[in-house]
Amino acid sequence: MRRAVRAARGLLGPRHPGHVVPTAELGALSLPVGDDGVVIGDDAEGRSLTLGLHRATRYDVVLIGGLWTAQVLALRAAGTGARVAVETGRVEAWTTLAQSAGAGLECVTLHQVGRVPPMGAIVSDPVVVVRDCGMRPPRGRVVSSPWQSVVTLLPYLSPVAPRLLRDATLVGVQQVSPQEAEQIGRILGLSRDEVATLPTLTDGVTLWCSGRERHWVRTAPTDPEVGLLGSPRRMD
Repeated sequence: MRRAVRAARGLLGPRHPGHVVPTAELGALSLPVGDDGVVIGDDAEGRSLTLGLHRATRYDVVLIGGLWTAQVLALRAAGTGARVAVETGRVEAWTTLAQSAGAGLECVTLHQVGRVPPMGAIVSDPVVVVRDCGMRPPRGRVVSSPWQSVVTLLPYLSPVAPRLLRDATLVGVQQVSPQEAEQIGRILGLSRDEVATLPTLTDGVTLWCSGRERHWVRTAPTDPEVGLLGSPRRMD
């Protein structure tokens, strides 16, 4: 009977004592945007933050921002070993990145809007789908699933944006107009200070929101990223 129970539960791992933190020290703990994965930049205190794109559960990210940031995320996701499928109506804007990523390996593939095939993501072969389909992206044929995250890029707030923001697990917002900031603030429950700051953001800075968690993050490119993508910019 004991063997049967163990077989049903899977392999038993190493025996370690539990990790205990006194209640008084809980306030010193902090969590990054993601548990591991893609480094997205540094927060206001200079701490490096990561975006955990590879998960056993569905994970949807919406970025209201520039192409540059989406391409940095795609390039860094490929650097973690993920296959990146880019669904885009402007293939020419992604061609150089796709050809340069992976040192000749086909780790970034480009697809016309609505033409992304089933990717077959598994734990040992995760996938990130980047949707660069304009202000009104159609509902995707390929959606998020275990080990397959979807990142949707919106250049501005559009009529479909409220639905996408409410359904997303993580939302990134770069510089927007005061009117857009007000609407985004209502949807995401931002503070007045956060709403007022959004129109003043400089290139490369993003407010990342997950539930009630907020992080102001500056993405600084590496030298190879500058050579491939140029300097951070909100507009293209």
